[in-house]
Amino acid sequence: MTAQIPAQPGTSGPAPGPDAPGGTPYPDIADTSHATAAAAAFFRSFFTAKTSKDIEATHAHFHPAKTVYFDATLGWALPTNADVRTMWEQYMPQWPAGAKSYPTQILGDMTSAVVFTTDTPELFGGEIRTISIADLQDGKIVRMVDYWDGRGFGAQLAASLRVPADAYPHDLGSSTVTSRPGPVATAAQELSAAFAAGDAGRAGELFSYDAVFEDMALRAQLRGQAAVVRYLRRALPGLPYARASVRHVAGAGRGGGYEWHADGQPVAVGAAAVELGRDGQITKFTVVWDGSLLDDRAITALAAAAVDN
Repeated sequence: MTAQIPAQPGTSGPAPGPDAPGGTPYPDIADTSHATAAAAAFFRSFFTAKTSKDIEATHAHFHPAKTVYFDATLGWALPTNADVRTMWEQYMPQWPAGAKSYPTQILGDMTSAVVFTTDTPELFGGEIRTISIADLQDGKIVRMVDYWDGRGFGAQLAASLRVPADAYPHDLGSSTVTSRPGPVATAAQELSAAFAAGDAGRAGELFSYDAVFEDMALRAQLRGQAAVVRYLRRALPGLPYARASVRHVAGAGRGGGYEWHADGQPVAVGAAAVELGRDGQITKFTVVWDGSLLDDRAITALAAAAVDN
């Protein structure tokens, strides 16, 4: 069932700084070191069209017969190509000149990719920073799912736009695509198993000596394998993704990510981006989930666990 997309709330806030050179109407700053040239060009084209408010050009990036698009944080479901087009037609004409949507990192190829995206507040009423999972076929997007933290957007605003619990599309279209096999999938499964077992030491072995561990919902960043292990020993019992299973893997080579689900938990879904070194160890792990689903006390305690005593 298609979610009824609410009318756009009032927007405010300054536009970002001047566009970077390169012909895009947004800051052209995306890290494409873990993306193929074709994937980098495809998403550059997509976000150029989107920020330009060009409905036809934006929608041309989606497969005409197989499109599904979900917002995992709000539970918005767009299960057909026509539904996705309706979204562009509803929102794009309302976007002011300062509205921008652009990638800051792309990992993957033209089969599947993980895209870090920034939507400025003018688009939907609050800033959104996503980890988006995209599956492609025939050079078009067949499934896209956006994961982001409602606290950064505004917890009350996110709550007002979220679908009722009984209308949430729990599958998020994962049954329409196939997970990408390879090194990222192996790392995702091994890391998820270590988390579920509460084994911080085993999880730490999967990270490189100088690895970076980021939690976007907690605004926490750990640098170095030892710091990651110390953090996990303190935080694992309360982390939503520590009780989760891998739902879907995307990406290629040494860059990609995975979607996770923890059925029955307060935070039931999320996504993580994974970068690997040549030896297969994780050099960077970035996870996002909706922090607005936890109360202030719980999320503050998890964030505090990042501080060494």
